[in-house]
Amino acid sequence: MKTEVVKDIKDVLEFYQALGFDKLPIVVETAKRGHGQGVKKSLRVNPSQGHRVTVQKEAALQSLRQEIGDCKRCRLSSGRKNIVFGEGNPDAAIMFVGEGPGREEDLQARPFVGDAGMLLTRLIEKMGFKREEVYIANIVKCRPPMNRDPEKDEIEKCREFVVKQIEIIHPQVIISLGRISAQTLLDNPALKMTATRGHFFDYNGIPLMPTFHPAYLLRNPKDKWLTWKDAQMVLEKLQEMETQEEAETETET
Repeated sequence: MKTEVVKDIKDVLEFYQALGFDKLPIVVETAKRGHGQGVKKSLRVNPSQGHRVTVQKEAALQSLRQEIGDCKRCRLSSGRKNIVFGEGNPDAAIMFVGEGPGREEDLQARPFVGDAGMLLTRLIEKMGFKREEVYIANIVKCRPPMNRDPEKDEIEKCREFVVKQIEIIHPQVIISLGRISAQTLLDNPALKMTATRGHFFDYNGIPLMPTFHPAYLLRNPKDKWLTWKDAQMVLEKLQEMETQEEAETETET
């Protein structure tokens, strides 16, 4: 058992090194005498490689959250109640990236839990997933005043964290929600949502589908069908990727 735990820790450390982290990503709890609980429960994994990868990603996300700390990197920190890091499956096939937290998100420290969040949850379920099976994050982690768009310097201070989240999770497909998200991830401030949604873009080898932000859809419900059309294209892309992977596996065998 001790050998397995040591190997698990070694695998996690190598995983972080590959991601470029320069700090020890594991918080080791003080062992209670007679209980042998010197390693956090999240690092106790079974031999399944899939489970091992999920545990590694969970640990990486926890380390990233610790790196953010009680962030004061930009002016948004002065008006926030909570940092909204992100939540969901660390090994998700689909990652949704919004723009910034709203009032309810700021209060609950969770992304997309207000009216727009309810709409996003319905979309996720309509796609055949549970909310906890995908991963949800934002470009900035603190609420902009009066829910305004995050400004350029605020985005630049926070961007590295969503980039690292994507690197860790490495989803099969990214769905960017709203103009700010698409412009930031694709590094193109001139992008217009009406021209980009419905088309796949490449984000470091990951297909990215821009679509409308749920808050926009609450104001413009007539465009919900366009977002559903985008979601269907994502499902088709996932199916194509699965079929290709199966074909490659058969060829190898």
